[in-house]
Amino acid sequence: MESEENLSLKKQSSEKNISVENSSTEEVPQKTPIEKNSKSPSINTSESYEKLSNSQTEPLINLALKDLQLSREKLEKELEELTKKKVQIENELKSSFSGQSDAIARKVKGFQEYLTGALQDLAQSAEQLELVVPPVIVKPSPLDENKRPESYQEKELIPAIADTFKPDENLIRKCFNQFLEQPDFYAEPWKLRRSLVNNDIKMLEDWFFSMGGRGALPSRGNRSKNALVAAGIIAILGELYGEQFQTLVLASQPERLGEWRRCLQDALGLNREDFGPNSGIVLFERPDGLIETADRIEERGDLPFIIVDAAEINVEIPILQFPIWLAFAGSTNEIFEENELI
Repeated sequence: MESEENLSLKKQSSEKNISVENSSTEEVPQKTPIEKNSKSPSINTSESYEKLSNSQTEPLINLALKDLQLSREKLEKELEELTKKKVQIENELKSSFSGQSDAIARKVKGFQEYLTGALQDLAQSAEQLELVVPPVIVKPSPLDENKRPESYQEKELIPAIADTFKPDENLIRKCFNQFLEQPDFYAEPWKLRRSLVNNDIKMLEDWFFSMGGRGALPSRGNRSKNALVAAGIIAILGELYGEQFQTLVLASQPERLGEWRRCLQDALGLNREDFGPNSGIVLFERPDGLIETADRIEERGDLPFIIVDAAEINVEIPILQFPIWLAFAGSTNEIFEENELI
């Protein structure tokens, strides 16, 4: 009995040992994969983290670079536009009045500074000059005396008044011949459109070649005939002097001046615009204004031609001093009739 029990105990202990060995053998191989698995996750997580970080930062960097590039392009375009505007503004300033005035002001300022410097230098040099110089007396030598005879005198050649129009005699006589022909009603302005008679031509010859354009002629009987003779003189003077002479008519009444204007306008083909202070013929009621106007005409280098109406009894002395003038001497009956009509 005891042996059987011992055998059973031995079997049980052997089975327990076998089970323990099996369990140990099973536990040992399970430890290695666990350890291997525990090492691999640490390596994989670090690599995956780097990959994730790279994949997330690359698009952000690309976006930032794109934004910088776009902003750079915008800035370059703005710079180009600003440079274009600057060039345009500079051109406008150069072409505009304000820009030119600014440039002129700068030039004037520079010239002013130059002048001030030059004047200062001039003043300094003037201060250094000796302004008071002792006079030098030079006595002439008796050998240098002029041994002219006492009776010797230089003779000055003064041309006669009658020879004033001698150089133009051919042209004047040609005009006389034209005045004797048929009237030309379509002639140019300032040309005589009427014809004269032989008595009128004789008066003109006497006035031009005997009086030298300065003197009185007897009246032809009325103002219209006198104006016709004066129109012939005006036409000839226009041929000689062109636009460098001006006619001044003196008559003391507006009615007489109106008649002169109408007769000269008809005889010379003129308009109302040709009668005025700045035109070819000027009408005066008083001699003072005529004398002042004649002086101004001579000052600017032109020639005044003065006509005095036959109704004027007196002629002012300053009028007689001008180079060319014509006074019509009316008869007593003509002057009486003029005064009676007024």
